[in-house]
Amino acid sequence: MKRRVVIIGGGAAGMSAAAKARRTDAELDIVVYERSGFVSYGACGFPYAIKGEIARIEDVIVRTPEQFARQGIQALIHHEVLAIDTERQTVRVRDLTGGREFVDHWDELVLTTGGQPVRPPLPGVDLPGVFTLRNVEDARAIQHWLHEQQPRTGVIIGGGYIGLEMAEALAAHGVQLTLIERLSQVLPSFDNELAAQVEAELRQHQVDVRLGQTVQAIVGDERVREVLIDGQSIPAEIVILAVGVRPGVALARSAGIALGTTGAVAVDDHQRTNVPQVWAAGDVAEALHRVTGKPVWVPLGTTANKQGRVAGENLAGGDARFGGIVGTVAVKVFDLEAAMSGLSLARAQAEGFAARAISATANSRAHYMPGHQPITVSLVFDETSRRLLGGQMVGHEGVAKRIDTIAAALQAGWTIDELAELDASYAPPFAPVWDPILVAANLARK
Repeated sequence: MKRRVVIIGGGAAGMSAAAKARRTDAELDIVVYERSGFVSYGACGFPYAIKGEIARIEDVIVRTPEQFARQGIQALIHHEVLAIDTERQTVRVRDLTGGREFVDHWDELVLTTGGQPVRPPLPGVDLPGVFTLRNVEDARAIQHWLHEQQPRTGVIIGGGYIGLEMAEALAAHGVQLTLIERLSQVLPSFDNELAAQVEAELRQHQVDVRLGQTVQAIVGDERVREVLIDGQSIPAEIVILAVGVRPGVALARSAGIALGTTGAVAVDDHQRTNVPQVWAAGDVAEALHRVTGKPVWVPLGTTANKQGRVAGENLAGGDARFGGIVGTVAVKVFDLEAAMSGLSLARAQAEGFAARAISATANSRAHYMPGHQPITVSLVFDETSRRLLGGQMVGHEGVAKRIDTIAAALQAGWTIDELAELDASYAPPFAPVWDPILVAANLARK
């Protein structure tokens, strides 16, 4: 009989696992259960679809269930897995459309249940007009509200990546925005100097940034009307909750699948869990941080695709390995780009490194080329070993892909001296003789 593979979750990790398993073993019987109405989509594109930069939200969908079916993969949408029995190797599933429940058997099980947006326990959090953004249905609901209700005022709760991207999206619809962050800066994972430039960009585009303030309640009647912070009322005809994501581990926990120190599912470098024939990948799983050597939970689409691919190959009989991450991210905030890879100074010091940070500002192109823009680069390194630990950049051009140089150096284990000796390209339209990264690295050498 064919071995049956059950995959719980049809996002990036789940569908990557399914596709790779099929390519590795054409005889596998593969089924994917997905609670929502869509599989295989690029969630990072949602803010740009909501903004209108992408014509339709559906354009972020990579492949449909029908396309997977032609590959011999059964992707069942609107199907929720309610429980996992690891002894009997079964799952209990509910068809959300028909209402029936049934039991399915598996020989290999892949957990790709993803992450869940945090909904803080605030009064009024369930009012119409209050949204999180995680799946296609969420994006559609926000877009529909913008078109039908045409809100003139809005509040974004949270100054992380989604909050900043949604600020640009809502501003494009003429929404007068207030962004509330309970910490003392936006982009809390960045060092303060660079986060301050992002804050200035938001204010430059008329976003009222409130830092170090806490939301007390969301107020309305048949729809949201205002947000209360520290006794003050802020008008809001739309509210975006962007206060973070947590790993969706409820199924794993109830099935006795071990969680790691981060709260996500613990996996080895083959994506195996502590239970035989059970694998985990994507936003539900931990990853190894190449700089610290410790497990981390960093929910990124890049990691999800890679981990899913490794799990799919291995359950089909392969021997693939996922070597870990350095946590490389980039975000666009109106006309500004911000990116980081590795550890911030605060994180490096908390990890016990003798860490120091050096920053420099240099031009994105040769100074005589029209359109050149300043880029601020901050490099974090260990003063004892001189090992590069992390880097951050902010600027109006040339940032989002330059960070990949830092990622490569971190993955290779370079010192700050080796980075300073990098044979970087030079051409006036693209970069000056001394690239901003090299300027910062040479300052760190002194």
